[in-house]
Amino acid sequence: MTVSAGVDARGAARDDVADAAMCPYRLVLEHVTSRWGVLVLIELLERPHRFSELRRAVGRVSGAGVSEKMLTQTLKTLERDGLVHRDAKPVIPPRVDYSLTGLGREAAEQVRTLALWTQERMADVEQARRTYDDARRAQDGARRA
Repeated sequence: MTVSAGVDARGAARDDVADAAMCPYRLVLEHVTSRWGVLVLIELLERPHRFSELRRAVGRVSGAGVSEKMLTQTLKTLERDGLVHRDAKPVIPPRVDYSLTGLGREAAEQVRTLALWTQERMADVEQARRTYDDARRAQDGARRA
């Protein structure tokens, strides 16, 4: 979680940690929809993964590799929120599997639905961006004239 100070609608200073304490669902939403949280949840929907398998799978999907540190932090956060189960087996070499809990499966299905929607509607989003950018350029040009 990033801790930063900001300004609320009235211009008063606010602290994101204090906001999270007042609105705990926002913090969970941040975890579930984070860059790596989304990809981890979707990958774990398919099946449980060992750490290295999950790291490779997330890297393939994202197009950019996730560092061990970032994946570890993401998994710990999702485990703390009750979304991911960590199963460490007492064997040599050590084996740790990650899977979704019932709560995690429910969240992952919602996130996957949103991810699929973005894929299906990306052309519409790109068109909306072009329309917005064109209108903005025209507006800026009119002001300068």
